[in-house]
Amino acid sequence: MSTEPLRFDTKIAVLLREDLEPWQRLNVTAFLVSGLGATLPEVVGEPYEDADGVAYLPMFRQPVLVFEGTKEVVKAAHARALSRALPRAVFTADLFSTGNDRDNRAAVRAVPTAQLDLVGLAVYGPRNGVDKVLKGARMHP
Repeated sequence: MSTEPLRFDTKIAVLLREDLEPWQRLNVTAFLVSGLGATLPEVVGEPYEDADGVAYLPMFRQPVLVFEGTKEVVKAAHARALSRALPRAVFTADLFSTGNDRDNRAAVRAVPTAQLDLVGLAVYGPRNGVDKVLKGARMHP
């Protein structure tokens, strides 16, 4: 088995609006990355197992980097993700007041793209493309 660190030519990133409460940041991040894992099987690694043979679910095969930015930075990143046709997930402010998947999807569907009140964005793709999408964002502290 190689001890060389694995380098990925892709990046999984979450961009959060900087004015979110701590619980909102965690909630939004969890929701956003679930979309990537459910749709892009290549981002998910193999299942885990401990020394006693107890099985655990697989997780992403690479780190998820979390960034933050102003409302304007999130909006601009969304536009760049769309223009690059990168796989993406969105979380809007409206989703904090819904309580289920059906209502979540309806809340997003009800608003034109340019008017979405984005509080979070997840994106996956080539490292350099994701870096360009995240221009102006900073690593989450």
